[in-house]
Amino acid sequence: MTTFCLEHEIARKTFYAIRKRARLEGQAAALEPRTRRPTASPNRISDEVKAQAVGVRAALEQSGLDHGPISVHEKMRFLRMEPVPAVSSLARIFRDAGVARLEPRKKPRASYRRFVYPAPNACWQLDGTEYVLTGGRKCVIFQLIDDHSRLAIASHIAWGETSAGAIAVVTKGITAHGVPQRLLSDNGAALNPSRRGVLGQLVAYVTSLGVEPITGKPYKPTTQGKNERFHQTLFRFLDKQPLAASLEELQEQVDRFDEIYNNDRPHQGLPGRITPQQAWEATPKVEPPRPTPRPAAILPDGVRLTRIRDNGTVFIRGIRFQVSRTLFGTLAYLVETGASLMVFDDQGTLLIEHPWPAPGTKYVGSGRPHGPRRPRKTR
Repeated sequence: MTTFCLEHEIARKTFYAIRKRARLEGQAAALEPRTRRPTASPNRISDEVKAQAVGVRAALEQSGLDHGPISVHEKMRFLRMEPVPAVSSLARIFRDAGVARLEPRKKPRASYRRFVYPAPNACWQLDGTEYVLTGGRKCVIFQLIDDHSRLAIASHIAWGETSAGAIAVVTKGITAHGVPQRLLSDNGAALNPSRRGVLGQLVAYVTSLGVEPITGKPYKPTTQGKNERFHQTLFRFLDKQPLAASLEELQEQVDRFDEIYNNDRPHQGLPGRITPQQAWEATPKVEPPRPTPRPAAILPDGVRLTRIRDNGTVFIRGIRFQVSRTLFGTLAYLVETGASLMVFDDQGTLLIEHPWPAPGTKYVGSGRPHGPRRPRKTR
């Protein structure tokens, strides 16, 4: 027997097992492959639990909330369903049921690199997004969130993306939660146009409170990624609601979403998948900034406050007037008269004075030499 097994390269134990099956079931059945599935599987998910998971997912989707495997897992735990499948098992159940699809190109969560401020009120993110009312009328939803806890600080609905709407939502947030240290926004004209050499109304307002206004790089929306993702969650919720007919009705829907988002919905971007309200209460808020006392001044007609651009120019009436590159970022007062334009600094010193150029002119130099010319190299 040993020699026979060596010649056919099989183990003696395998030979005796095949011979036993041949005596009990016949020679033909002895060589047929058999399944290796165990006869009993205590951890196998029953069809009833699978149906419950699919039902919870459908209910979350119908409500306009996140309905991925993680959200379904947290919802089943909240409802005290037993047993609760693992997140990976839920993803497999949804794929087998045909309600979800496999996305192999999607980056794994382990590859994400997140930046979070250390405490609440250290930085707020502000952004506006368009939405449509009945009749195709467009409006703007201003959303303000806390960078550390993802708490929805305040929301405001307006007809357009204006500085008045941005100031209204910031004022609402400060009244409810205090003054933050920084305010992050994009470079929109209504939010923070400082990179364009213009002092916006919102920037002037928050600066008077001691808040530092900051922006991301142009065409880099990932800097405000938390707010962009917040838009996606909001739209999913609003798409399941009746289309609002007025700003007041849409404001009620957004306020109801903020309540669910802050208190009922576990946030997957927070440690332990806690709610934003729990994250807000877990860490003490930072100290509010101290505003710089400045005397209030009302600019008369024909006087405009602006900021000198990085190329040393000021922009007015579609014309760029060259002042000085060394004054980049400083405040300047533009005084318009019928015949000329005068530019003063914040101390009242006259920087330049130019008569209005001919129509069609786009650039006016300062009339000052740029410095000594370099001697030309000769061979």
